[in-house]
Amino acid sequence: MVLRLIIGLAATVVALVFAVRRVLFLYRLATNGQPAPERIALAKASVGEDVKLQAVEVFGQRKLLKWTVPGLAHFFVMWAFFILATVYLEAYGALFFGLDFHIPLIGKWGVLGFLQDFIAVAAFLGLIVFSIIRLKNSPKKLDRKSRFKGSHLGGAWLVLFMIFNVIWTMFLFRGAGVATGNFPYGNAAFMSHLVGNGLKGLGHDAGEVLESVGLLLHIGVMLAFLIIVLNSKHLHIFVAPLNVLFKRRPDGLGAVQPMMSDGKPIDFEEADPDEDTFGRGKIEDFTWKGYLDFASCTECGRCQSQCPAWNTGKPLSPKSLIMDLRDHALAKAPYIFASEEEQANLPEDVLKEAGRPLVGGADVNGVIDPDVLWSCTNCGACVEQCPVDIEHIDHIVDMRRYQVMIESSFPSEAGVMLKNLENKGNPWGMSEMKRLDWIEELDFEVPVVEEKMPEDTEYLFWVGCAGALEDRAKKTTKAIAELLHIAGVKFAVLGPMEACSGDPARRLGMEFVFQMLAQQNVETLNEAGVKKIVASCPHCFNTLANEYPQLGGTYEVVHHTQLLSHLVETGKLTPVTPIEEKITYHDPCFLGRHNKVYAQPRDIMAQVPGVQTQEMHRCKERGFCCGAGGARMWMEERIGKRINTERVEEALETDPDTVSTACPFCLVMLGDAINEKKNSGGAKESLEVVDVAQLLIKSVKGEAEPEPAPAAAE
Repeated sequence: MVLRLIIGLAATVVALVFAVRRVLFLYRLATNGQPAPERIALAKASVGEDVKLQAVEVFGQRKLLKWTVPGLAHFFVMWAFFILATVYLEAYGALFFGLDFHIPLIGKWGVLGFLQDFIAVAAFLGLIVFSIIRLKNSPKKLDRKSRFKGSHLGGAWLVLFMIFNVIWTMFLFRGAGVATGNFPYGNAAFMSHLVGNGLKGLGHDAGEVLESVGLLLHIGVMLAFLIIVLNSKHLHIFVAPLNVLFKRRPDGLGAVQPMMSDGKPIDFEEADPDEDTFGRGKIEDFTWKGYLDFASCTECGRCQSQCPAWNTGKPLSPKSLIMDLRDHALAKAPYIFASEEEQANLPEDVLKEAGRPLVGGADVNGVIDPDVLWSCTNCGACVEQCPVDIEHIDHIVDMRRYQVMIESSFPSEAGVMLKNLENKGNPWGMSEMKRLDWIEELDFEVPVVEEKMPEDTEYLFWVGCAGALEDRAKKTTKAIAELLHIAGVKFAVLGPMEACSGDPARRLGMEFVFQMLAQQNVETLNEAGVKKIVASCPHCFNTLANEYPQLGGTYEVVHHTQLLSHLVETGKLTPVTPIEEKITYHDPCFLGRHNKVYAQPRDIMAQVPGVQTQEMHRCKERGFCCGAGGARMWMEERIGKRINTERVEEALETDPDTVSTACPFCLVMLGDAINEKKNSGGAKESLEVVDVAQLLIKSVKGEAEPEPAPAAAE
């Protein structure tokens, strides 16, 4: 017993020394980042929601269980860590107090013994599932189609092996206890008794030796596993609950966060680029929450598998981006910790790592390639799928901010868009007076706000740049206006007083231009006394509803599909004319994932007689981007396959008569791809893409299809 105790204690002390050193290193690195006081304040103010988040996201594994088979496997393995902690409590009790130790009060309770054995067996089956999944989806076989491409595969297999070692040493230790009579649980601990019955033939003395060996092996495996976890991607076991606790809490992805420096929003009238942090120009510029994101990555590749950029041959993998930032932070840590005098004496590899630019091409050995940074559409598929709530888009936008505002480094086409926003208030550089051209095509009057909202006007109709200036989107604008008029909804528009919401500038990273446009619009809206807004563009909708409150503009904002669905539901709009078509609906990212509006567009189509809807295989939360978000609408797509082409090919698989959507950007992107398919013979000439509002007005107005001309008499 003494020898067993000495070996066990010595191994524990050595392992804990290494573990504590690693934890202190990681804590020091994370706290070296920028402060994020708003995260702590939000967590403190939301204790009830914090408890719910931990219950649902961490213990309930909500996101992981969306992928049923791997989700269940992970659920059982994760719970094995919690439940088998009681076995390690028993193991250390046996180390100190003898092999017949049991936990006071509950140590002989059959239910606990059953749970311990059951979860260990379930975890073993989970390991088999994980192994099959990894072999079936090996990057060697599938290359980019494997969600594990780019992950540290050797480390993943090592961890699976270590979990297996935890399980078999547990049953060796417990089975030997059954054989010697030291085991506290009855037959409910079914697997332990099964193993023990097989060991009884060894005799009592040999059984006790085997029990001691099994005990030390079980403890040793756990200690080795602890060191491996703290030095690998499986660190998420400890930090993922913290990452969930301190995440943003929008209903959907919501707003881009304001530019922060030293924990405070930047005031551009007083900001100094030499003193303040403009975006992220080096790894030290990330907040401690950013470091927590990096440490939480499980390398599961769910984000990568859903990313439209990665799926169309572009270099952006959300997983690899987070991994590269994490690996760079760890490698640069000695330089970050060192004083200026100490830095000169650091090893060459550390100095080389410290000299790498955060964003740069292969010629300068940048951590993140510019093509990676500019491939992102901000669609949010990565954030939606991440089981540990990493906020990829926040980091991408922050790195873009530094590139645009400090380095003046961004795709040249986007520069034209920015100049147009600054000079004309819209991305196309068209005259502000053209914002009213669409009204002339209506047969009723649309009030235009001059100073104040007209009396008895309920909604301001935020038309948006595309809705007012792009020919295809103007059809949607007119349909919405007609529907509101028919339903008796009093609305008005700003016309020339409306400027771009600023979304393209902010998503590009030009925060200054965004704030200039946003503050101008907020001032206009507030002076006009606007309370309620209906927006047709999901990008405008998201910006007005979720980002303008950051600048003092708080309004009740709805998307046109939400309002039209309500009007149909309350009988103010009645679809009457059948539309005998097979229609597939494309979810706009900024309406769906960013704001959780999935039902209303589908509800509208469901009320139109004759419409037969057919979902694409990637829809709703897993919907595939059109390629226009993240200011990509104004950038050329030079790498890989065009995202809108990929999406239209998915739509064509449903053999639709019409593709519907609820976003002017999607309307343009999908329309362009459909026209290309028509030109190559890949789509029927009658196929078109329309907004849901266009379908509804066609049915509400009762416009019958023209009948064929009668045949000429012979």
